[in-house]
Amino acid sequence: MTLDAQFAHIHPTQAVVLAGGQGSRLRPYTDDRPKPMVEIPGTGTPIIGHQLAWLASEGVTDAVISCGHLAEVLQEWLESNELPLKVTTVVEKEPLGRGGGLKYAAASLPRPDEPWYATNGDIWTRFPLREMAEFHAERGATATVALARPRIPWGAVETDEFGHVLDFIEAPPSPYLINAGVYVFSAPFTAMLPDRGDHERTTFPRLARERALAGYQIPQGAYWRAIDTAKDLTEAAKELATHGRSR
Repeated sequence: MTLDAQFAHIHPTQAVVLAGGQGSRLRPYTDDRPKPMVEIPGTGTPIIGHQLAWLASEGVTDAVISCGHLAEVLQEWLESNELPLKVTTVVEKEPLGRGGGLKYAAASLPRPDEPWYATNGDIWTRFPLREMAEFHAERGATATVALARPRIPWGAVETDEFGHVLDFIEAPPSPYLINAGVYVFSAPFTAMLPDRGDHERTTFPRLARERALAGYQIPQGAYWRAIDTAKDLTEAAKELATHGRSR
C-alpha cells in the first residue's frame, strides 16, 4: 500500500452532508429554501457553503449531499457557484430518516472501500477533522461521533453546601456532552445502516454494546453551533462580528 493510500484509510477524502430536513423551527427563513441554504447574517454565504469550505480545508475532495425539502433550490445554488470540491446530489423521493438518508447517500460515494465523514446540514463548525479521523483510527472504531459541550442558555447560580449563593454564572457550559452532528465512519459501517429510520436508535446502540462506537470531544475553544432557530442565526452572527471565531 502506498503512503497516499495509507493516509486515505486514516484521513477520509469523501463526505456525506444530510441536507433534506424541512427546518420548520427556522420559518419563515425556510419557507422558500431548505435549511442548509439559510444564510448566516453578515456572511453572504448559506450554511452549506461554510460546510463545504470546511470539508475541503480538511482534505475532502468529494461530497455527496442528500437533499429533500426544496432540493431544487440547493441544487441551483451548487450549480451556480464555484465549489472547493466535487459535489454530487441525491434526492430522497420520500423521507428515509437520518439513518436511511445516510445509507442512500453513501451509495454514491466514489470510494466505498474507504472511510467517510458525515455531517448534519445545519451545523456550522470549525475543528480539526483530521485529528478526529486519527482518534477514530487509533481506537479501531466502526463509527466515531463528535461531541460538543454547548452553553446553557440561562444564567446559573452557584451555592455552597449550606444554600448560600456564591456566584451568578451567565450561560455556563453544559455539564453534559451532546452529539455534535459530525461523524467519521469506517467503510463497513455503510452496510450496518438501516434502509429507513434513525441510525442513532438502531446502529449506534448496537455498536456501543460492541465497544465499536467512539466519542471525540471537540477541542475546547473550537467553534460549534447548530442552526435550529432564528435565535441561533442571530447568535452566530453576533459571535462572528465580535470574535470572528467562525471564519
